[in-house]
Amino acid sequence: MDKSFRLIPLALVVGAALLHAQLVSSQPNASARARDPGPRAGPPAAGGPLAGLTAKEIEYFNAGREDFEEEESVGDGLGPTMNLDSCRGCHAQPATGGSSPAVNPQVAFAAKMGANNVLPSFVRANGPIREARFLRYADGTADGGVQALFTVAGRSDALGCRLRQPDFATHVKNRNVAFRIPTPLFGAGLIEQIPDGAILANQADNQALKKPLGIRGRAATVRTSGEVNANGNDGTIARFGWKAQNKSLLLFSGEAYNVEMGISNELFQTERDETGACQFATIPNDIVNPEAATPVEAMSAIERFAIFQRFLAPPTPSADTPGGASSINRGKGYFTTVGCALCHTPSMRTGNASVAALRYKVAKLYSDLLVHDMGPDLADGITQGQSGGSEFRTAPLWGLGQRLFFLHDGRTSDLLAAIAAHQSGSARTNDASEANDVVRNFDNLQESQKQDLLNFLRSL
Repeated sequence: MDKSFRLIPLALVVGAALLHAQLVSSQPNASARARDPGPRAGPPAAGGPLAGLTAKEIEYFNAGREDFEEEESVGDGLGPTMNLDSCRGCHAQPATGGSSPAVNPQVAFAAKMGANNVLPSFVRANGPIREARFLRYADGTADGGVQALFTVAGRSDALGCRLRQPDFATHVKNRNVAFRIPTPLFGAGLIEQIPDGAILANQADNQALKKPLGIRGRAATVRTSGEVNANGNDGTIARFGWKAQNKSLLLFSGEAYNVEMGISNELFQTERDETGACQFATIPNDIVNPEAATPVEAMSAIERFAIFQRFLAPPTPSADTPGGASSINRGKGYFTTVGCALCHTPSMRTGNASVAALRYKVAKLYSDLLVHDMGPDLADGITQGQSGGSEFRTAPLWGLGQRLFFLHDGRTSDLLAAIAAHQSGSARTNDASEANDVVRNFDNLQESQKQDLLNFLRSL
């Protein structure tokens, strides 16, 4: 872990805050309400390859990006049920590999090529791309699985297929639906190469500051001994997905290909819907091709997806936008002193990776990659592995400056609302969010100080 930052005692924080408040109180607009500056304008600050890749690695990166951006057809294995027809469709803002774009492509996709899908009420043109999960089965037992929004029925490349969509209207009325939005993928290869030891060392660090604030957090360990996310046997730390449910980029890619596009593959070889009249491609739909002319062409799509993500560079922050360099630097300090950095760890280091461009690098991810209890207001009621309904991985903040939608369900585009949502529950009812006291510290800042912190976040 890069320990270039240090937290300071809260008494000193309060003193510094009061002194700063006295200095700014005489300045114009010192009492103006802080507001989210909004997505940072300008060209995308992400989307390119890692610095230091070899020519051959760049070739693989480009091949992976091409496949990642491709729109799939039924002949390619799309469906029979799915949420969209390309990886880039979900990961487009501000560049390929990002998150939900300003215009939701699911709206147009619902009727693409004559499909007869009814657009669910929670999918809107100006809203985030959404994945829907039902909390409970009809008998009241826990569900949590992804319910595909659309089917291929009615499409001109799926003649003869008849399928019904889930009854989303009834489940929404019964409050039985939880939502997820796409996670950004920039810098994912650096995250993948952070050693477990670095994550655990960071977890153990600053306990004298974390415990009084109620911050715990735990590693999403992939093992069968009853620890978090007990869905495997190797005992290592998972780190991808909203609940850190996936260990690697390859697993993340294989699951998404199958769940989001309905394309069976090397890791998920059977169809999610096996209706015979709706199968128009061989099964599994996409696997390694031993007869291909080149190694790149021989790879399966999910391998190309994983390599593209692995070689994606992290976002480049701005030194002076929004608000100017001085405001951003002050905001960075407040980010630490109020306690945000106790979970959103500014940086960790990768290990001895096989790819030189990933080896012993500082990853300025702003996440501890741990799972935390975020209280009842953020709870989605979904259990994955042993991460419960109110537990989530600390979302990496790099690239936040150009992101449009926040939180796991995309409920807001306003940073202030996203911060406020981190605070809910209480020790009295035994459901307190681990961020309660940190949000309280943020609330106690002067408005100008809050603005500096918001400017810092939008600079990332």
